[in-house]
Amino acid sequence: MGEGFLVEQLIIDTSSREYPVYIGEGLLHRSAELLASVLEGKSRALIISDSNTAPLYAETVRDSLEPLLSVHIHTLQAGEHSKSLEGYDQVMTACINARLDRHSVILALGGGMVGDLAGFAAATYMRGISFVQMPTTLLAQDSSVGGKTGINHPLGKNLIGAFHQPEAVLYDTDTLASLPDKEWRSGFAEMIKHAVIKDPDLLVRLRTEVQNTEDMKKDSLKQFLKQSMTVKADIVKEDEREAGVRAFLNFGHTLGHALEKASGYKDLTHGEAVAAGMIFAMKVSNYLQYSEWDTAAETAWFKALGYPVEAPAAFEPAALVETMKSDKKARAGELTFVLAASPGKPFLANVEERDILHLLSEMKKGECRDD
Repeated sequence: MGEGFLVEQLIIDTSSREYPVYIGEGLLHRSAELLASVLEGKSRALIISDSNTAPLYAETVRDSLEPLLSVHIHTLQAGEHSKSLEGYDQVMTACINARLDRHSVILALGGGMVGDLAGFAAATYMRGISFVQMPTTLLAQDSSVGGKTGINHPLGKNLIGAFHQPEAVLYDTDTLASLPDKEWRSGFAEMIKHAVIKDPDLLVRLRTEVQNTEDMKKDSLKQFLKQSMTVKADIVKEDEREAGVRAFLNFGHTLGHALEKASGYKDLTHGEAVAAGMIFAMKVSNYLQYSEWDTAAETAWFKALGYPVEAPAAFEPAALVETMKSDKKARAGELTFVLAASPGKPFLANVEERDILHLLSEMKKGECRDD
């Protein structure tokens, strides 16, 4: 590596592949240097990006890599709507037009939508080719690690997909500077989730040091980022294909995914929906007498951070429940929630539909007090 080139590194160790995660400033300019071993023997590369990210960073990556191999760029329309069968078809066509073969590599340059879609394309093009995650959002610190790839169906989020591990994750933190506050909040919600399910000490630090959106952007972010991604790495190592503890990473997601769908994937970001889902999961856990979360304090902190924790009240409870029944964790239509007895003690629970309807109805009436 070049002199003065500072980079943090994690190793993700799974049953199917071990790969590095690089975290640091200015890494996109060093793409060829960092990815030399991954690109060795590769025939050509296709950068998949979106209309927000490609104009900022795609040429930087291509300029770095072109001395090593031929590089093409395909730009998707930004937004969750591209993570669809139509978007997948566009990427497949781009792969064919770029003449990718089984020795080619796909580079996912963007946020979670790009990473999920590009990864699924890599998992299925010619029955599977290499890919590299190059996340450019705070939210993608979660989705870029672990090999979950996929697209949405009109009837549900992430219902079509595959497990396909990247060969590396290159996380240039300089890209976060271009994010709007809404995206900072979206990614920080996943940090909170990781802390709640596995790292109580991190949760204490987040509560103490981050009281608003601007606090998320402090120098301590890099340390928080590494701690958060380490939680994900540890869980993925133990359970690559979500047969056990990896399901805990869905804390807040059962209701969160339903809220995203109900809002048309545009009014609420993923992280905002998950934040509302985490508060709701705490309320469910208390209601079923599994825990004693101080939901008033948690709600106050989430609101101070800018999260729309009352978002469930804007939708019909029965409609949200029907959407939750199609969640991947549901079995035979029975609602399954990730709950937590306390920080660091998550568990899966089957929850009666009537209990969820009751709590959602109370929220809609404004009677679901934070106590």
